[in-house]
Amino acid sequence: QVQLVESGGGLVQAGGSLRLSCAASGRTFASYAIGWFRQAPGKEREFVAAVSWNDGTTRYAEGRFTISRDTAKNTVYLHMNSLKPEDTAVYYCAADRYNGCPRNNINEYDYWGQGTQVTVSS
Repeated sequence: QVQLVESGGGLVQAGGSLRLSCAASGRTFASYAIGWFRQAPGKEREFVAAVSWNDGTTRYAEGRFTISRDTAKNTVYLHMNSLKPEDTAVYYCAADRYNGCPRNNINEYDYWGQGTQVTVSS
């Protein structure tokens, strides 16, 4: 059973930075991609970034963020810089059983974490 646990969310002022973590367990992730999505109140969940576990290939929807992975720790990180109030959302990590170029379609992701709240104050 795949388990994904997010952490690192919190309250930050506009212009600040946060690093989110996604700890993955339950299987070997060599053939997976791990993605970050976010959902703001009243809005649909949207793609933020993804990384291929096997070779580190990345894909982004947001240029201020950087995704990385630590295969030894089974953890994926989302480094968020120059945060804006509109970045306020619940951030989720998810696993996609596909090891090609990371996908940005929410429907391709099979496993989800419980989310972590990020609030950016103005």
